[in-house]
Amino acid sequence: MSRPRGVESEDTMDVNALPPYDASDNPTGCCPRFDPRGWDDQELHFEDKLFVRVQTRSRLHVPIDMDVVFTRTLESILAAGAFSNDDFIILSRDMSPWASEHYFAVTKPVPGHEMSRLSGVYLTKVFEGPFRRIPKWKAAAKAFAKGRGRRAEGIYLFYTTCPRCAKVYGRNYVVALVKVYA
Repeated sequence: MSRPRGVESEDTMDVNALPPYDASDNPTGCCPRFDPRGWDDQELHFEDKLFVRVQTRSRLHVPIDMDVVFTRTLESILAAGAFSNDDFIILSRDMSPWASEHYFAVTKPVPGHEMSRLSGVYLTKVFEGPFRRIPKWKAAAKAFAKGRGRRAEGIYLFYTTCPRCAKVYGRNYVVALVKVYA
């Protein structure tokens, strides 16, 4: 596996480090253009990594209020001074066909929001295409972990762009982070 920024060798990895994310390439003014280089086939190590946790409603896994919840949450994070371009990621996972949870990486607690800390080892796999492929991508991500001799404990998805921006950019990248048993 290749290593994300800040990793010195196979045996020493910066805890809580993420691969590079260039927020300055943002012609839409909404979601930055995502460059998948450095994100595929990584092993990330989180130790009490701080996140704001929010929930959204869904109808058969299709988000209903994601845009409103994400906008409000990002505004709160920015107002609290808890946002960092060098540490940007939003992890999402379905809790049921009717609800999803989302974890926004932050640099410090954000007033008025539920805070959560995540720890563990996460293997990354980048996918590109329409959202309807997500069930196949989750299965492929589990198989990817198994091929690395690891057993999947859970899968989070990093939706790198909203549907509107994905249409503008002509690419829809989704990064699967497979939490594996250590």
